[in-house]
Amino acid sequence: MNNSNDEVTLNGGKIEPVPPPLPGSSTTSINHPKGSITSKNRSSWIRRDCCISSPTNESWNGLFDEAYRADVKIYTDNDIIIYAHANILGFTSPVFRSMFTKSKNRHRISIRGVPPEAVRTFIRFLYTSCYEASQMEKHVLSLLVLSHAFAVPQLKRECESHIENGSLNVENVIDVFQLSMLCDAPRVSLICHRFVLKNFKPASSSPGWKAMRTSHPKLEKKLLEFIRNEDRRQKRKVRKKKEKKVYLQLYEAMEALVHICKDGCRTIGPQDKALKEDQEPCRYAACKVLESLLRHFAGCKLRVSGGCGHCKRMWQILELHARICADSEGCKVPLCRKNKQKIAKEMKKKRKRKEEMKWKILVGKILRTKSITGGPHFKLA
Repeated sequence: MNNSNDEVTLNGGKIEPVPPPLPGSSTTSINHPKGSITSKNRSSWIRRDCCISSPTNESWNGLFDEAYRADVKIYTDNDIIIYAHANILGFTSPVFRSMFTKSKNRHRISIRGVPPEAVRTFIRFLYTSCYEASQMEKHVLSLLVLSHAFAVPQLKRECESHIENGSLNVENVIDVFQLSMLCDAPRVSLICHRFVLKNFKPASSSPGWKAMRTSHPKLEKKLLEFIRNEDRRQKRKVRKKKEKKVYLQLYEAMEALVHICKDGCRTIGPQDKALKEDQEPCRYAACKVLESLLRHFAGCKLRVSGGCGHCKRMWQILELHARICADSEGCKVPLCRKNKQKIAKEMKKKRKRKEEMKWKILVGKILRTKSITGGPHFKLA
């Protein structure tokens, strides 16, 4: 038989070499002196933005499951031992690396206080950068603690993302909040804050809140302070929204006044314009109210003595227009130029400065409000 041939001939026939099975295709149990593990369905395993090929990933899983030449024993609760490799643990975690460097007994590590399955999932992640979805769902808080304690930021981000996407509820939000403070997870802490804010009554009556009140009263005080500040912020936001609406209505009223005095609207307008009652509806909602005020203002007998509330309102509208009008010389709004001159004289008087400041603030807010929604047609006088 020629050893240089690629094919082996037996009894005149050619026997082609049988290719090895693909990784992960076997469904039989793998026995190992240090423990046995049955290969699982890897389709439920998750790794975000994974660029590792499936065969390579299966090789790393096999190395961990079979514990081939493992030199580290990890002792967990219930006296369960997990075997691992010091080189891999030290390479993926600076905490493990420091432990192996400083400790005399580098082959024994104790991780207690968390479920053994959570420890196994954590160690497997160091090998493969993957985790099983069901294990993450079940042990997300334990994995958050382990990833923080052993400085594994990739797994920590995965845990934070999982908590953010639906792991919170009324029963566990306080526990998660306290854990986020201990594990330096500010994003999780903020999410817990918002969740408590939306569900304050049920959250404040939960067992977790009562336990926090006993064990961490300062933390409860801090959380209550955040809720009060957020409540004030929301009230301030609503108030500003209402104010903005009022300022916008005042600006639209100024536009409607110019529209009535310049172009005319329905039954009221300048004398040189032909008005039609059946014309198309006006685009200014304030026109109808201003039309009534102008008609009343023109014929009111109490206007001179200052005893009419409607006329006082009309005087204020006319003065506000004069303060924001950009062209008082060519403006057709009644008393615009006269009011502008009157305002200029009153600004020189000291006793009127306080009132003038109020008008200036009002005009500035009106113009800024409109400049957000669209370019203003007026300017500050």
